[in-house]
Amino acid sequence: MKTLWTNWLTAVMSKKVLIASVFVVTVLFLGISLNFPKKVEGKLDLFAKCLADKEVTMYGAAWCSHCQNEKAAFGNSFKFVPYVECPENPKECLAKEVKSYPTWIFPDERRFVGEQGLKKLSDESGCALPQENQ
Repeated sequence: MKTLWTNWLTAVMSKKVLIASVFVVTVLFLGISLNFPKKVEGKLDLFAKCLADKEVTMYGAAWCSHCQNEKAAFGNSFKFVPYVECPENPKECLAKEVKSYPTWIFPDERRFVGEQGLKKLSDESGCALPQENQ
């Protein structure tokens, strides 16, 4: 009788351990997959990509507050904007005759010095802004 009881208890405990293990693995999998960073598209990705397609480049410096403001206006989408960090690329900035920051240079050599804002960049480049940014 003791052996029968021991076998039954072992079988029940094995099932509980198996069920608990499956539960723990499922919870871990869901927790990891739900917290995995998702690709989030920025609101201005298309606008920034359009500037890149049209070869509109911003020249600036990390310490420049006006450059920081221009970058902040784009949010996560700034990564698509062609950008030259002048202190790290002085020869390129000197060749383009960049004298102050930020300087936006268009392929037709038009240049806009200082903070321009999204609307001005849109007007000058022909790149459309999303409705909520106009």
